[in-house]
Amino acid sequence: MIKTIAKVVLPVDETLEIKRNRIEPAEKKAGAKRISIVTGIHGDELEGQYVCYELQRRIREDINSLTGIVDIYPAMNPLGIDSIERGIPAFDLDMNRLFPGNAEGNMTEYLAAEIIKDVSGSDLVIDIHASNIYLTEIPQIRINELHAEQLVPLAEKANVDFIWVHGASTVLEATFAYSLNSTGTPCLVVEMGVGMRITKAYGDQMVEGIFNLMKDMGIWKGETKPVRKPIISQDPADVSFLNASTGGLFVPSVKHWQKLKKRDCIGQILDPLSGTVLDTIYSPINGILFTIREYPIVDEGSLIGRLLREEVLV
Repeated sequence: MIKTIAKVVLPVDETLEIKRNRIEPAEKKAGAKRISIVTGIHGDELEGQYVCYELQRRIREDINSLTGIVDIYPAMNPLGIDSIERGIPAFDLDMNRLFPGNAEGNMTEYLAAEIIKDVSGSDLVIDIHASNIYLTEIPQIRINELHAEQLVPLAEKANVDFIWVHGASTVLEATFAYSLNSTGTPCLVVEMGVGMRITKAYGDQMVEGIFNLMKDMGIWKGETKPVRKPIISQDPADVSFLNASTGGLFVPSVKHWQKLKKRDCIGQILDPLSGTVLDTIYSPINGILFTIREYPIVDEGSLIGRLLREEVLV
């Protein structure tokens, strides 16, 4: 059942509506558990759109296996999605810096408050993001260390490749996930793929993970596939960042999620005007490349990639 959870009248006879689709079993039972799938907080992140579609398609094919409630929120920032903008157009605001919002505040604060109100109380929330247009990310779940004890066991069942536990000082308190986790609604943040694109293989991988979580929670009694065992990092020293030493055209020589040895060539920064190599980028450690530059134009300091050190892979 599709429901509008927040509505704002815009200029020129337009209306902004944030919608939820609730799928329930034919026989409703008191105390049934609820999982909420949220995406589209950033308008240029579309990977979750496919997950919303595929999850619903598969549930409807075997609706009798559904024993709980599945809420789908495909577009939390519909204006951003319509205009292919990361933030809320005309306000120059990142929606994921507005939570928990204020029901008596301005339009953006009101929307954030209504979203939190509707999603709160779920037994589990999965907040699906993509990377930006510049980077490709392997399917991963990022967790604030303050909530790691509760969330890591859930994340291990989600069929991602990597679980990255961040220090509390690196996590902004105004995010959607932090607002939910700090008030008792568990929320997993998924990062995968690249901005403005859909990586079907990653979406299918995530859907399998959601079904596995649903079965573990007692929301789904149908068949599920075995999930992969993720790599877990809880030490900041596990991750090595690669940044461009100069501006130019970055051309990679390795593949995403490839294991590398120290001094393996990752790619080169080229100067198309002079036809010269400005810099060659080598792996600083033995490890695996879980983030890589997708957009080839770089400036000095631009993020080229991230490596997870070999010791964590064991």
